[in-house]
Amino acid sequence: MDLLERLITIFAENGYVAVWIALTICGLGLPLPEDVTLVAGGVIAGLGYANVHAMFALCMVGVLLGDATVFMLGHHYGARMLKWRWVARVLTPERYQVVQHKFARYGNRVLFAARFLPGMRTTIYLTAGTTRQVSLLRFLLIDGIAALVSVPVWVYLGYFGADNHVWLMKWMQRGQNSMWFLLALALLCVAWLWWRHRRRCIGSDD
Repeated sequence: MDLLERLITIFAENGYVAVWIALTICGLGLPLPEDVTLVAGGVIAGLGYANVHAMFALCMVGVLLGDATVFMLGHHYGARMLKWRWVARVLTPERYQVVQHKFARYGNRVLFAARFLPGMRTTIYLTAGTTRQVSLLRFLLIDGIAALVSVPVWVYLGYFGADNHVWLMKWMQRGQNSMWFLLALALLCVAWLWWRHRRRCIGSDD
């Protein structure tokens, strides 16, 4: 709650620019929770310091730009980044190998799920860039679809709970749990679509 209050104060005083900077910090893997940042952006819109729809658009662009920056750093510098001090804190060689294995096995599904895994998001995006198996356009498409699930939930939750922080904190907790539900639902839909596609392919072969 203290972090949320501090962010609300900073954002109210500095507007959209402060939200943009905070999301950039989140995207680089520094210790600032993205969900709390998005909620704080929604709160200042609810308090009349910003337009909520403009805030949502800003947050979407800020989130995607931050993610793309991490991806492109991995794509450009490759495994050499593991020697950088700030990267080494986020991406240890052991974690890099684990994520590399998961990415090689599950590909797009790992990229989609990363948006809902705060502790692993930066690691997965860096690894996706270093493998060079995914184009920037494909990365933005997958990440954008996932962001369309998570970003509006947090921004509009902050907007509607701006005047009732007790209600807001309760629904933030529920929102975090709901993200896992939405992730599971999305993965089930993908699995079902893949199953239908396989059945059609098998049917056409017969």
